[in-house]
Amino acid sequence: MEKSNKLIIFGLILGVSLIAASVIVARTFLDVRKLDNTVVVSGSAKKEVTADSARWTGNFSRTVTKEQMKEGYNQMKADEKIVNNFLIAQGFTAEQIEISPVFMSEMYNYRNNETVKEYNLTQNVSIKSDDVYKMKELAKNSDKLAEQGVLFFANSVEYYYSELPEVRVSLLPEAIKDAKARAEAIAASSGKKVDAIKSVSMGVVQVMTAGAIEISDYGLYDTSSIEKEVMVTVKANFNLK
Repeated sequence: MEKSNKLIIFGLILGVSLIAASVIVARTFLDVRKLDNTVVVSGSAKKEVTADSARWTGNFSRTVTKEQMKEGYNQMKADEKIVNNFLIAQGFTAEQIEISPVFMSEMYNYRNNETVKEYNLTQNVSIKSDDVYKMKELAKNSDKLAEQGVLFFANSVEYYYSELPEVRVSLLPEAIKDAKARAEAIAASSGKKVDAIKSVSMGVVQVMTAGAIEISDYGLYDTSSIEKEVMVTVKANFNLK
């Protein structure tokens, strides 16, 4: 009799355990189905913009020996006057023109079987303006300084767009809309429909030359062109039904 009772109790425990296990398995299966019932897609939106500010830099220099130092500084003073007059003639104001003091660095050149110590005298030039097309013309005309005897080295003009934060915000809804369209295409192929958005995160912003296709995982800001294209990307997670 005691043995029979033990068998009954064991049977009950085993039965309860099997039921509990089946509930756990069913719940786990349900959770897995819920996790699978989403789709993660990327979306993007673009807008063409025109740069509204520019920066142009360059420098002019002279190389002299120790004995020529005084003459070298006099030449730099004359060069500075030529550069300043040239920039004003191009339509820029004194407030827009920034010319640094003279920087001196030592140089060692090997000539006639001996090392000659010389000095490089350099002044940097920087101009900022909201007239991007005038800045473009300035860069093209900078070679005229060489005609006046100035050893001038010009960098490329850098073009910027000041309303990038506003454009980035305005493009977000379009990027999410693009992501939803992609999600709907994926869902339709499996006989499902897109439900509410579960989560969304913004990617890096790309500021490219208009028509360019090159992008960077870390974001891009092209400064070489006046006409630009701003692209915003998002990663969105949608529930399916």
